Amino acid sequence: MERRNFLKTAVAGPAAAQLMAAGRQIPKRTYRDNVKLSVIAFGGIVVMGMEQKDADREVAASVERGINYFDVAPSYGKGEAEEKLGPALKPHRKNVFLSCKTQMRDAAGARAELERSLKRLHTDHFDLYQFHAVSSMDDVEKILAPGGAAETFVKARQEGKVRFLGFSAHSAEAAIALMDRMKLDSILFPVNYVLFSQGNFGPQILAKAKEKGMARLALKGLAQTRWEKGEKRTHPKCWYRPIADPELAAKALRFTLSQEITAAVPPGDERIYRMALDIAAGFKPMPKAEQEALLASAKGIEPLFKA
Repeated sequence: MERRNFLKTAVAGPAAAQLMAAGRQIPKRTYRDNVKLSVIAFGGIVVMGMEQKDADREVAASVERGINYFDVAPSYGKGEAEEKLGPALKPHRKNVFLSCKTQMRDAAGARAELERSLKRLHTDHFDLYQFHAVSSMDDVEKILAPGGAAETFVKARQEGKVRFLGFSAHSAEAAIALMDRMKLDSILFPVNYVLFSQGNFGPQILAKAKEKGMARLALKGLAQTRWEKGEKRTHPKCWYRPIADPELAAKALRFTLSQEITAAVPPGDERIYRMALDIAAGFKPMPKAEQEALLASAKGIEPLFKA
């Protein structure tokens, strides 16, 4: 009751209906091959800094609300996210879609990191394994070169240790090149109104992925801009300034979920994550006129990435 009363006083207008959905089940969309994912993912950064019992509780509460897409990487907290998420997911593993990543670009390094991540997460396979943070053409060349990480990915799928293959990207040029040169199942990349409006970053990746028949997964839907030098970081788990205002957050996430994507991974701050759940539970597509107004409102905001 206290939470609902807070939402009534904190939010007005269209966002109120979104946030009043607290407690409702999170909708699902098709990823591929009849696999359906919750439209909001549980990012492993959420459990960083938590006691294990609290991480267990956070994961269990998310599963109860319908979250079945979990995303993590060994670089999150230097392994802490994997180490906390693994035990927390153990009772639920057969009912969830678990995604992991590697920043290693060579086959041997990727293999070592894959095996370590499987062990930390108490599982014998990943539903999705991704090249993490593909940010340059040099990354693409190293991944695809003889002895590159792509060799490990292909072998891991043949061995049953990985079901789907994909990558996350922070460069439009590199993302398009990798999609053209390797058959992959999905891409995880920023889909954000500020980036669309001020960085010309996102639409071209969406279009290419759709052309290639790849599933689209979204990052940074609730990102705004970079922290200013000396600015107090109210959300220290986020390397960027997240959108914490409920009214704007509802608009921003509705914009992201109104694009042709399967799901969005919100920032790792647990407060922002929980707010994202409440917004998504009451999701209604954003009309084009509202999208255009939101894009126009981003004028002058410095985007995290530019095409």
